[in-house]
Amino acid sequence: MAAQTNPGQTPSYYVPPSSVWPILTAIALFTLAIGAASFIQQSTDKVANSGSLGGATFAVGLFAIIGCMWGWFRETVVESLKGMNSSQLSISYRMGMGWFIFSEVMFFGAFFGALFYTRLLAIPWLAGEGSNAMTHELLWPQFQALWPLTMTPDGRTFETMSPWGLPALNTLLLVTSGVFLTLAHHAIKVNDKAKVLKNLGITIILAITFMAVQAYEYYHAYHELGLTLNSGIYGSTFFLLTGFHGLHVTIGALMLTIMWIRTAKGHFTAENHFAFEAAAWYWHFVDVVWIFLFFVVYWL
Repeated sequence: MAAQTNPGQTPSYYVPPSSVWPILTAIALFTLAIGAASFIQQSTDKVANSGSLGGATFAVGLFAIIGCMWGWFRETVVESLKGMNSSQLSISYRMGMGWFIFSEVMFFGAFFGALFYTRLLAIPWLAGEGSNAMTHELLWPQFQALWPLTMTPDGRTFETMSPWGLPALNTLLLVTSGVFLTLAHHAIKVNDKAKVLKNLGITIILAITFMAVQAYEYYHAYHELGLTLNSGIYGSTFFLLTGFHGLHVTIGALMLTIMWIRTAKGHFTAENHFAFEAAAWYWHFVDVVWIFLFFVVYWL
């Protein structure tokens, strides 16, 4: 139940009533995960299983997630506009967003860890470095400790993506978007709604441009470089890291778009705009991850 307070006053800590959104969101996430795994398995099989429902299951889960987000976030926005959020609850929101971003850091840490394990441990081991000469002779006598591995075990070759073309352009786009988002954040602190909308709008345009460039990059990789999900460990780690980051860019762009709409509706003030601030935190996190990804995946 909600914390007790006098009429007209913000409760010290508002506790919302019981909600169906958590369990519905959990079911939607489970459906999305099962569908995604089935769809990826089907797309990477040499002979696709036409009877698989992976794509349909993924679509159902995705739309269910969107519906849950719409309903749950709408209730949260209404609570904020009604003045139910106190300074103590604001601290909880900030802690929650901080831990959420930390969990995302752990996700990327695991994926980058897989890349480092491959490059620093698995490849030297297969090449027989150190005391692993016998392993090298038995498993793969022709293997050489080179990165990137541009030949798959079945003899197919592919080209790698140059860092100074599309990836460099996307780096410029993301870094620039972070600058304009910071300008929008400063504008909201002084209640300059026009500058918030302008700078946030530019940020969203840059985000959409990034996604378009990455889509073309994938097309270029598949059709001109021969770089696909089946291109050995290099292809797997490349698409895992860049694809997972691209998903975060898509989510971040959606968050920023919602913040633009809410700003236009006058939901934020200089004192009450944590939703905008949380979206900004997330976007800056996406920026930092991309810079690290650019150096590790594309350049080194």
